[in-house]
Amino acid sequence: MDLSNVKMIVSDMDGTLLNSEEEVSTLFFDQFEKLKAHKIHFVAASGRQYNSIAQKLYPIKDQITIVGENGGVIKKENKTLLLQTFDPQKVVELIPVLRKIKNTFIILCGEHKAFIETKNQRFIDMFQEYYSAHELVQDLTTIPNHNPIIKIALYHSESSEKFIYPSVKQFEDVFLLKISGKNWLDISNLNSNKGTAIQFLQEKMNITPEQTMVFGDYLNDLEMLESATFSFAMKNAHQEVKKTARFMTENNSNLGVEKVIEQVIKANTN
Repeated sequence: MDLSNVKMIVSDMDGTLLNSEEEVSTLFFDQFEKLKAHKIHFVAASGRQYNSIAQKLYPIKDQITIVGENGGVIKKENKTLLLQTFDPQKVVELIPVLRKIKNTFIILCGEHKAFIETKNQRFIDMFQEYYSAHELVQDLTTIPNHNPIIKIALYHSESSEKFIYPSVKQFEDVFLLKISGKNWLDISNLNSNKGTAIQFLQEKMNITPEQTMVFGDYLNDLEMLESATFSFAMKNAHQEVKKTARFMTENNSNLGVEKVIEQVIKANTN
């Protein structure tokens, strides 16, 4: 495996670059300086909102590209490069249907903040980890006509695949449905995913799939993994991710991303 031609490294956050404490290692920040010296660009790609990703990578946030909301928004140096929003009316019509799904919380994800209507404090405390910028509103149907929505995130405390997906699979012809975690299901525009976001960046930066390395662990990473020759599944990844990726690395609590990055640095150091 010749890693000397890698020009862009893309990593998912939760279950991938973030450890079990939901933190980025100090080793990664040290490695980033070496990647920068070798002119290798780093991209963080997550289902999280931009603000949450930027907080996790605060020391380097203005030196990297951030793909948020599963590809719905791309920012570099706090400038928006790509924004994929819903038809507001489609969102307004969908909300009453989503409200009928038992024990499910709805989050409307805008460019600058997320909107929720639940007052369940236990959910709010958990949700703030992923959506630090948010607003509690009385009625979500009043939001889309005044605030462009990038993504709708749905949360179930037990299983999104078992309890949310059956109720929304009827919309697969209209929206992209992604089970993005054990408890999460994301609804986006059909062409809005991490893979199209990475392809957008490859074209913009004149970087090929053969020069791209990607790390992921869950189903919302599948398209992104297919956009790179050097595609790595974490040891803790979903089985479908392991099938799609060409290579495997250690789990997220055992520096799986950093161990491969170290190989890239060595391959570029003569």
